[in-house]
Amino acid sequence: MALSKDDIINAVAEMSVMEVADLVTAMEEKFGVSAAAAVVAGPAAAAEAVEEQTEFDLILKDAGEKKVNVIKAVREITGLGLKEAKAAVDGAPATIKEALSKDDAEAAKKKLEEAGATAELK
Repeated sequence: MALSKDDIINAVAEMSVMEVADLVTAMEEKFGVSAAAAVVAGPAAAAEAVEEQTEFDLILKDAGEKKVNVIKAVREITGLGLKEAKAAVDGAPATIKEALSKDDAEAAKKKLEEAGATAELK
């Protein structure tokens, strides 16, 4: 019975570092290739491939108990009028502002949370 790709991945994931090293050595001997470079570079290459996020969207998950304070915070963050800010708060979960820098997004999230809302950054 042949093992599926997922079976092999799961088996390797459960191995200790020494077992993986032994497997790499056996593969090098059997197939005449150097797998060590790929094994060692794999996690590092994957880490480099993941770019640090630079833009964030501010999501209002729930207005909470102090809805008036949250509406004021939304108006301050977005510059919306009272009617538009109230509609945004009433429509939670809703995207309040998009493409914010990390610092601006964290500051805006903090304002919403201080007003009594639940917010998240994506």
